Amino acid sequence: MHTYVKILQKVASRIAPSRSLSFEIVHVFKTLQLIQERGHVSRHTLCKKLGLGEGTVKTLIKHLKIYDLVQTDRTGTRISERGNKLLSELVFSMPAEMSISKCSVALGNFNYAILLKQMAYVIKTGIEQRDAAIKMNALGATTLVYKDKRFMIPKTNFDALHKEHKLHTLLVEGLNPEEDDVVIIGSDNKSERSAEFAAKGAAIVTIMNHDKHIF
Repeated sequence: MHTYVKILQKVASRIAPSRSLSFEIVHVFKTLQLIQERGHVSRHTLCKKLGLGEGTVKTLIKHLKIYDLVQTDRTGTRISERGNKLLSELVFSMPAEMSISKCSVALGNFNYAILLKQMAYVIKTGIEQRDAAIKMNALGATTLVYKDKRFMIPKTNFDALHKEHKLHTLLVEGLNPEEDDVVIIGSDNKSERSAEFAAKGAAIVTIMNHDKHIF
C-alpha cells in the first residue's frame, strides 16, 4: 500500500487506550487540504468545515501532530514539511475535483466529482465506490471510466453522458481527464460537504484497491 495511505490510516486509527474515534480518513485528507490552502487554520474553522465537534477536531489535530503532519502555534494549525509531501502524493493520484449540479448520472441535489489517475483497471462495477460513499452517510457515488474521450459505465460500452453534452464538457474542462482515468461523483441531499466527503471516501477506497491489485 502507498506510504501516504498507510499514514492516513494511522492518523485515523485509535491510539490505545483511547476511545473510538469520530473522524475518518476523509476528514484527515480534508484537514490537510484546508490548512495548506489557508496557510493556517483555527479549530473553530475546522469544526465548521468538517462538520465535527470541538473535541473530535482537537483529537484529530493531536493525531496529525503525532505523525508530524502539522504544527500548532498561537495563530492556529499549520501544515508541516512532511504534511506537504504527503498531500502532494495524494494530489498526484487525485489531481482535480469540482462541484457539479444535479444531473442524470448523479443521485442527489449536491454532487461532487473527483478525478483518479490511471485507475480504470481497478474498477469493477462501481459498487465498492458506492458502498464507500454510503459509509460516509451520503446517498452514494457514481463511477465513470474515461475511454476514447467518453465517460463510460464500468465494464460496459455505454457512454453515460451521451445525452449530457453540457456535463461532458464541464468535466473535461474542469478535471482534464486522460485515457483510463476514473471520475467518481459523490452525491447527497444534505450538503455539498457530504457529497465531497462521499467522493473522497470512494476515491481513497479505490486507491487502496489499486495497491492490493499491485501487490
